[in-house]
Amino acid sequence: MKKLIATAALCFAAAAASAQQKADIVVSYDVVSRHWETDTVVSERMTLLANSSQAKYFNDISLWNDSLSSTPEGARRLKEIIFAACATRNPDGSMSFDSRKGPGKKIYTYVFSDLPKGSLRYYDYFAENMGYYDEPADEMQWEIGDIQTDVLGYECIEATTDYHGRKWTAWFTPDIPLPFGPWKFRGLPGLILKATADNGMSFTASGIEKCERVMTPIYSPEKYEKVNRKKALADKEYYIDNVEAILKARFGDNVQFDDSGIDRPKYDALKYAIEPDYKKSK
Repeated sequence: MKKLIATAALCFAAAAASAQQKADIVVSYDVVSRHWETDTVVSERMTLLANSSQAKYFNDISLWNDSLSSTPEGARRLKEIIFAACATRNPDGSMSFDSRKGPGKKIYTYVFSDLPKGSLRYYDYFAENMGYYDEPADEMQWEIGDIQTDVLGYECIEATTDYHGRKWTAWFTPDIPLPFGPWKFRGLPGLILKATADNGMSFTASGIEKCERVMTPIYSPEKYEKVNRKKALADKEYYIDNVEAILKARFGDNVQFDDSGIDRPKYDALKYAIEPDYKKSK
């Protein structure tokens, strides 16, 4: 089997708390899903920092945005960078602005796993507010199979789990005995390099490197409020399906929408949601 990092070099013995704040490896994952409005394939790049007892999963551009935004000076600098990237001067002297061109924050997901605390903390944007919730570290239960495959040159073993309304198949490598993976995946005797859901969503590792990056805590924690997971997901679906009515009720009929008049489909959680159990439990 290919070995990027020898087990001994990872120092899996208990370490000082300060040392646990540094990652041993950084893993890039390509996340593939389908956009609920267009039913087209979309892809995102996410990052995992991990050591023997802690992990942090996030988007690097979002982390950069949040780091700058956490100070007044940084927030001003971020606005300047985004404006310079997104603004275009037209021939007639007017200015147009396209936020898609800039390095703005588009992904709000952060997942912090902490084995000593026995918990996982998840941060995201729900409906109109940013929130977080906690889960027990042992909530995800796996059945390890006999099938093996190769991911990035590592021999990986298949494992399956039913988690929050979806059946997942994951492939983990004992060559890197860290009990983490992308998103919330945890609890296997090796790093998870690939995971696929029953709706076609997938996480696939595209690169692994040794590192000593500090797993910084969430920036601006005061902006997040504690939420109930299922209620927050249900509220998010309601907001998606009723955003025009909600904003018009709040700001009046003068609110204009670029796609006004177009029949938007209703959000189909059972098809598109990563955790549809809030629908299945009704």
